[in-house]
Amino acid sequence: MRKVLLPTLVIASAVLLLVRIFYLQIIDDTNMVKSVNNAIKIKYDYPERGYVYDRNGKLLIANQPSYDIMVVPRDVKNIDTTEFCNLLDIDKDFFLKRMHKAKVYSPMLPSVFLPQLNKLEFAAFQEKIRKFPGFYIQKRALRDYQVDFGANIFGYITQVNENIIKKNHYYNSGDLIGMQGIEQSYEEVLRGQKGVKYLLRDKFNREIGPYKDGKFDTIAKQGKDITLTIDSELQKYGEELMVNKWGGIVAIEPKTGEILSLVSAPSYDPALLVGRQRSKNYNLINEDKIAKPMYDRGLLAEYPPGSPFKILTGLVALQEGVISDSTRFSCHHGFSYGRGRFMKCHCGGGSQQLHRAIYQSCNTFFSQSYMRTINKYKDPAKGVDVWASHLKSFGLGDFMGYDLPTGRRGNIPTSKTYKRVYPNGGWRSTTIVSNAIGQGEVLMTPIQLANFMATVANKGYYYTPHIIKKIKGDAINEKFRKKHITTIEPRYFNPIISGMADVYKQPSGTAAGLGVAGIEICGKTGTAENFAKINGKRVKLQDHSIFVAFAPRENPKIAIAVFVENGYWGKRWAGPIATLMIEKYLNKKITRFDFEKRMKEGSLKDQYAKLYPRKHQDSLSVISKKIRDSITREKRKTDSLNGKFKQPIRKENTIDTISNPTQ
Repeated sequence: MRKVLLPTLVIASAVLLLVRIFYLQIIDDTNMVKSVNNAIKIKYDYPERGYVYDRNGKLLIANQPSYDIMVVPRDVKNIDTTEFCNLLDIDKDFFLKRMHKAKVYSPMLPSVFLPQLNKLEFAAFQEKIRKFPGFYIQKRALRDYQVDFGANIFGYITQVNENIIKKNHYYNSGDLIGMQGIEQSYEEVLRGQKGVKYLLRDKFNREIGPYKDGKFDTIAKQGKDITLTIDSELQKYGEELMVNKWGGIVAIEPKTGEILSLVSAPSYDPALLVGRQRSKNYNLINEDKIAKPMYDRGLLAEYPPGSPFKILTGLVALQEGVISDSTRFSCHHGFSYGRGRFMKCHCGGGSQQLHRAIYQSCNTFFSQSYMRTINKYKDPAKGVDVWASHLKSFGLGDFMGYDLPTGRRGNIPTSKTYKRVYPNGGWRSTTIVSNAIGQGEVLMTPIQLANFMATVANKGYYYTPHIIKKIKGDAINEKFRKKHITTIEPRYFNPIISGMADVYKQPSGTAAGLGVAGIEICGKTGTAENFAKINGKRVKLQDHSIFVAFAPRENPKIAIAVFVENGYWGKRWAGPIATLMIEKYLNKKITRFDFEKRMKEGSLKDQYAKLYPRKHQDSLSVISKKIRDSITREKRKTDSLNGKFKQPIRKENTIDTISNPTQ
């Protein structure tokens, strides 16, 4: 038995291997298709990328035809490189670099040599393409922006890099992918599915027909159209109001969590990141490391929330039972909370209770309320954690789960925070009292500010903010329909909302004079201290201007947060902008032309200039001029090719080689 066991195992293993080899080589030829050889050429059909619409059905992003020059390095033989370079307006160094990159990727597979030719460039090259073996033209579709705003919402399209190809085998060299904004968030929805054709070639490298009669070919599937929650007119208006200012505006529909506008300033024309000038323009925009036009302040910028945070301080104190709407504290133009420690207040002083403390923004009242909340518990660590738990039920201090690819947590400090800062203990409510008025360790992003305002408008619940309203032929994520309920009982919101209404209506309200006839707006001004490191020193700069609001008071339709960096006090810049945005959305027109003129013509450039030396200011001016010149050139080129008023292309049910839109 032992004598025959080993030979039997060897023979059985050999038979199994032979059977497997026979199956792979003769019966199953899918691996033959996958392995590129001299006889088979792989050709991709790129679908048109999905169109993008706003909540009212207005087309925001379409597609326009473009052409990529593809190269198979192994097939490039005996070409006149000088003529080739002159024809495409490139130099020989560029030619050699692109050929080297293509060979590194694969000598036998096609890769993009020169992307995004326009119609004129394509026509000139097409006439002489026969003289350049190894090169061919791949038709694609570039993004065609119907608007010149919303760049931070849309994102852009770019070629995949090696890391993306390694992580996701769907993509090949030269393929396009969405980066930032909805182009990244909804990449798989918008891109569609590219088709693949396998073509046989003869010994002269001529195509002689489909491999296996097209048995392994796949058909391209067009990308799905999507509808955003954005109101494009409101978005455009918000960006106009924020010209020459830095900051963010976020507006949300309280009853649904739909984002109505998401403004980040400064911004740029999204058309700059389309076409052959995309890389050059990207580098120009990215050179501005101070203003950061590609940095989405609405989602990424973490600021001290300032006085709007007093609303939350009051709600937590009411829920904890340490104050009521009739509780009073005396304000002596400020609050003394320790030896030599005095917090100034501009409410006017006197006996303050909740309602008046809100519309006059009394630091003393809310500092006392905060300290009572912490001191309710024997251990301040317990008090802080209870306080933080209430705030986190508003979605604060964490990523909010919205459908955009970037964001920050903000910060809601807990006992762990202070145990790290004070490892030997000794801290108590007076040590951290600045949290009460939205300073201290508290940080929030503009979208968190807007969402907490939507929660107040709803009297205790919110839906995760989102920017997708509809996907053609598909459903949006169910998480956007889930109601999140805070730890604050609905009844405690009424006195807070009443005080917020009087922020506008009372003569001594901090937003007195900012109202609009016929709209009852509930709001809260804010001013946050602002420090920056300049030449290694911590320098006090002009305060940030903040405003949060919702309207109308009954059945609210919009909640908004406005943050203007270095904008002085809340009423000066953020307040008028919030009022104008609310009126624009609810009434579709503006009556406060005094505000509109001042906001559109006003500038804070002099404040921002303090952040960098004169030399850098001059370089930024040069960058701005280059960007403006680039926009002018691209628009002239587009107008000459397509006419003054372009009609977006649209091919339904096609398997033509229209690709992912390029940028």
